[in-house]
Formats: sequence, structure tokens, C-alpha cells
Amino acid sequence: MEIKIIFDNYNINREFIPGWGFSCLVDQTVLFDTGEKSEYLFKNMKNLDVNISRIEKVVISHDHWDHTGGLCDLLKKRKGLEVYGCPGFSRKFKEEVKALKGNLILAGKLTMIKDDIFVTGEIAGEYNEVFLPEQALFIKRKKGIIVITGCAHPGIIKIIKKIKENFPKIKINLVFGGFHLMSKDNREIELIAEKFKELGIKKVGPTHCSGYEAQTIFKRNYKDKYIQMAAGKTFNI
Repeated sequence: MEIKIIFDNYNINREFIPGWGFSCLVDQTVLFDTGEKSEYLFKNMKNLDVNISRIEKVVISHDHWDHTGGLCDLLKKRKGLEVYGCPGFSRKFKEEVKALKGNLILAGKLTMIKDDIFVTGEIAGEYNEVFLPEQALFIKRKKGIIVITGCAHPGIIKIIKKIKENFPKIKINLVFGGFHLMSKDNREIELIAEKFKELGIKKVGPTHCSGYEAQTIFKRNYKDKYIQMAAGKTFNI
């Protein structure tokens, strides 16, 4: 199964526009988040030879501009797309998706959206002391579970534990995306990296809002099992 990083703070080369936000495509059919701006999203899709007509579902991790920026223009191109959000998303988000003929599905709990591809459903988090619901995407593979996070506002460990509660016997092979550790001090990040090891997570790819310090610490802990994420990167799981 192929994963393409469509948008990120980093890029593999100048063909791909970087910026603040995140988006990736799973199995050519499931888009996770849409970055900060549709212009950047579509440009990077074109350079990755993404066929927009093949996209069937869009999962939005949380209702922030840097993850929803390309959604409205995508829905204009692909009416009827299934859009997975959380029940706690804003009324504005819900009304815009419906107005653009998107098939809005509010995942309050763990939901399989396609064979072996799941959303965690709404997990309570906060941003600037305000309630912020978020969900993650994960994929079951023979080598283990792949977890993709948008910003992990509820806490990256909390998200991982929720997945493990539902699939306790399956190992987690890779966790990548935004870990939201920019405001954490190095000691707290070290403890989180150690917890990753305790939870048996084999590979990591912190990016976007994870922060330079977190990337440095995880890279030191995971060495060759650390995967650098960037717009334009393609890999198989």
C-alpha cells in the first residue's frame, strides 16, 4: 500500500510547495487532511501524479485551517466525496461540507472506513485551553499498524493508547505526522520518546508541528528507524 506526502512543512525538492500544515494520500483513494491552501495542495498533487478522480474519502483530523485549507476547493472538484470529521467540529465546518455536496460522516468512535483503514473517532483535546476534538487515521498491515496524526492535540501517547486498546495484540510499526511537541521542554519530549519504545513502536516520522527539538530527540532514539517526512515523499507500507 502506497503513501504519498502531499503537503508538509518540509519538501523533498523545489518541485513541491512546503508550508504550515499537513496532508497525505493513502492507497490513492483516502486523503488525510488537506494542508493550508488548495493551490499548494493541487500543485503538489500534480507533481506526484495524483489522480483526484480516484480519491473516494477525505479524513480531517481536526478543524484547523492548516488541515482544512484545501477541502472546499477539493469538494468543488469532487462532489459527493465522503468527508470524515468529528461530532465536535464547528458548525461552520459542517455546513460548508454539506453546502458543497460532501457526504459528511461524523465519527464519534473507532470506524473502519475501508478494508484495514480506520479512523479513531473523536478524541478530546485542547488548544490554547479551548476544547479541540481530533481523530487519527490508522492502517492494519501484516508488519503492524501504521498511525497517521494531524497535530495530536489530545496527546500523541493518548492517541496511540486508544488504538492499542482496540487492537492490543497487533504491534505498531510506524507513527508519523504532527506530534505537537513544539511547546514541550526537552525532558518531556525525551520521556515521550521513551514511552514510544515501551509501547513497542518500531518506526517514527514526526513532522509538521512536532518541532525541531522533538525531531532531533526522536532521530537520536530511533536512528535508522527514523523516517524523515516531507512533501513529495512516497513510500510503501
